[in-house]
Amino acid sequence: MFKFLQEKSFRSVRHAGEYLDYLFYAPETADAPLPLVIYIHGAGSRGDSLQKMGLAGAVGEIETGRRLPALVAAPQCHADHWFDQFEVLCEFIDAARGWPDVDRSRVYVTGGSMGGFTTWQLACMHPEWFAAAVPVCGGGQEWYAYRLQGMPVWAFHGLLDEIVPVEESVKMARAARKNGAKVRLTIYPDVHHEAWERAYANDEMWRWLFAQKKS
Repeated sequence: MFKFLQEKSFRSVRHAGEYLDYLFYAPETADAPLPLVIYIHGAGSRGDSLQKMGLAGAVGEIETGRRLPALVAAPQCHADHWFDQFEVLCEFIDAARGWPDVDRSRVYVTGGSMGGFTTWQLACMHPEWFAAAVPVCGGGQEWYAYRLQGMPVWAFHGLLDEIVPVEESVKMARAARKNGAKVRLTIYPDVHHEAWERAYANDEMWRWLFAQKKS
């Protein structure tokens, strides 16, 4: 497993003893600077072994053959929820933005389920970091959507989702649009919670994502 991904670790300099392990992908042939995709996994990948990241989401797309023209960093949550490690996650992303080969105008955040909620939260809390966001079967605090003004967002959800109701994405998309975000919302009518399977297999989504650039 993880033939195309390297295993790495990030140690916090601001919070004693805090760390995040992460998977890292770099294209075999590409000229720097490169876009950076931050992938935030869901609840099933929590733990202390990167092997638990499995073949889900963006990690699965890379492992099963998709070659992205970008760097990808996929940290692993060691707590019950990403919000329990939110400060360290933000520290990691801020550090990743400063990696030598990163095009800081093309940094993207995406994630599914628990990672979808975290994607919305990251985009709202740090809109200055990201050129675009792709939250999948997530939700958020719509009163923070005013911070998304001008940000391109493409959200995905399954209509039949029994774990995170589709209304969670609908209300965030509505609030973000109201506040000037450029939002697309794709709802799969025959999909339950696993909307990430179609979202990350969607070639159009990846083309759209890499076309976004922060001025």
